[in-house]
Amino acid sequence: MACIPTQLPLDQQQSSQKMIRMKSLGLRASQDNPLIDCDDELSKSALFAFRAKEEEITKKKMEVKERVQAQLSRVEQETKKLAEIRNDLESLDDPSWKEGANVRKKVDLVNKELKSLGQNCLKKEKEYKEAVEAFNEKNKEKAQLVTRLMELITESEMARMKKLEEINKKLNPLPKHN
Repeated sequence: MACIPTQLPLDQQQSSQKMIRMKSLGLRASQDNPLIDCDDELSKSALFAFRAKEEEITKKKMEVKERVQAQLSRVEQETKKLAEIRNDLESLDDPSWKEGANVRKKVDLVNKELKSLGQNCLKKEKEYKEAVEAFNEKNKEKAQLVTRLMELITESEMARMKKLEEINKKLNPLPKHN
């Protein structure tokens, strides 16, 4: 059975070379010693198992390589199809389609502006309502103050009128009876 050359790590290569040397030495010594003969059989079976595993790994590598190649060729074909479709789409050069796309972009821009303006409007409306509310409160306060002022003026005038009457009574003693 021929050994298939593969890339093995250095320490595995060295151990397999030692095994082969021991095997060749063991074949000569096995004629004299039955224990060495048993070891030789174990070495042979280990070597056969190792070669079988190596062949199995190589076989699986080839299968995976073939599957990858098949997938790569399918991807290349699909890429070519997509490039053809892109070329077909670009060759359709429909001016109304381009104009429609431009109008859609403009609509999107206007929508964005409307959104910000709407938010600004809501903010201004809120500020306006707050200002109107503050204005109305100040008007109420003013009305209350004016009412109080009117009351004070009225009271003051009444008090002044009383004083004037009293002063007038003092100046004009009782009216003369004719």
